[in-house]
Amino acid sequence: MQTEKVVNHIVNWLKEYATNANMDGFVVGISGGIDSAVTSALCAKTGLRTLCLEMPIHQAQSQVTRGQKHIAALKTHYANVSDVKVDLTSVFEQFKTEVPQTNDITFLDLALANTRARLRMSTLYYFAGLHRYLVAGTGNKVEDFGVGFYTKYGDGGVDLSPIADLLKSEVYELGRFLEVPTSILEAAPTDGLFGDSRTDEDQIGASYDELEWAMKMKENGKKPTDFEGRKQEVFNIYLRLNTANQHKMNPIPVCNIPNSYKVL
Repeated sequence: MQTEKVVNHIVNWLKEYATNANMDGFVVGISGGIDSAVTSALCAKTGLRTLCLEMPIHQAQSQVTRGQKHIAALKTHYANVSDVKVDLTSVFEQFKTEVPQTNDITFLDLALANTRARLRMSTLYYFAGLHRYLVAGTGNKVEDFGVGFYTKYGDGGVDLSPIADLLKSEVYELGRFLEVPTSILEAAPTDGLFGDSRTDEDQIGASYDELEWAMKMKENGKKPTDFEGRKQEVFNIYLRLNTANQHKMNPIPVCNIPNSYKVL
């Protein structure tokens, strides 16, 4: 990959989009992970105002520390970068007391994890509305169009997606070029939505390198019977998630009414 050309292309695309939309800058949710670090660095390079927003909800201190270190580095290099911290833990806890209780722990844990993401989305748009900013998405190609590993109307609720055409490995390559802190480059990817130490790989059952391979194999028309052992297992994981999460990736279906029904 011609990394510098890719970086310049994305930066120019971001700047052109914001200018054409008559918006003043970008807001990015900072998680302490590689995707948000790269996205915020790309936004910062546009020269437009870039707000880095921390929104912890029972967040692990290691994630918080990585995010803060990245923000500090950006502010050192770019005068257009600012930051705000909004601790949403109490909001999240209050929400839990207001909704009906349930004994179905499996669905409860997932529903609450997605609620965290949606609270953050609402917060991002609050600041976007205040300052005429665009909410910059942090999803990569594997997450957004491969396995659908994001929350609908949560981290998937954005105005534009600067890195969604990049595989996870390519995002890391950009991260190294952009001099993202080593602690972020070396950290295991995690969505941080469950309040514990589980990684993305723990949740998905496969690493991003494996998922990238499976994504390529599907594009090449391969089938599960073409593989065996671990490769077959990974390919089936990819197919299952890709199929189950099409509702996230495709446009919302619209019920089209026949014209004849509209005529009296």
